[in-house]
Amino acid sequence: MHVVRRTKNRLWRWRNNPLRRPEDVLEAWVVLAVWVLIAVGGTLVGILTAHAADDVFAQQRAERSPVRAVLLTDIPQGAEASAGSGGGRTTAKVRWTTPDGSTRTGTTLVDAAQQAGSTVKVWTNRQGDLTTEPPSHAVANIDAALLGTAAALALSGLAVGVGRVVRRRLDRRRIDRWGTQWDLIGPLWGHRTG
Repeated sequence: MHVVRRTKNRLWRWRNNPLRRPEDVLEAWVVLAVWVLIAVGGTLVGILTAHAADDVFAQQRAERSPVRAVLLTDIPQGAEASAGSGGGRTTAKVRWTTPDGSTRTGTTLVDAAQQAGSTVKVWTNRQGDLTTEPPSHAVANIDAALLGTAAALALSGLAVGVGRVVRRRLDRRRIDRWGTQWDLIGPLWGHRTG
């Protein structure tokens, strides 16, 4: 009995009621649309974003390959690390051979405390240009899941925000209508006391 009553109270805007205002019906539809958008739209956007990110990471793994390069400069033990490079890594000049046989030089991140002439592993794209290491399959799965979750939460937050703005405007309309009706009825009551 208690559960039925609670359900009726939550669905009061949908029932035919002489006190129900048009704003109440519109608000009920807005709330329903927001929840459907969160449940269905958020799920779809999250899944599509995760699949798109996973495809991009798979394409990076397919296009990039490791190549042996020769370090051209000495890197002392206490070499100053580049900002955001991670612990114990710094930029240095290297030379590598591209798939077509040409030799190139460039700057990349390498571990500290190495001598010139040491062999290091660098990553190149199909054209033989230096690039970053592609994410591993496990890291790519985690990143894709995080991006999908972020996209779903962004859509849900947008839906809730728009719903809140619409409901606030409906509340303002209800208050204005109530004030107008009060202005008409209030003077009829007068100041009678019993």
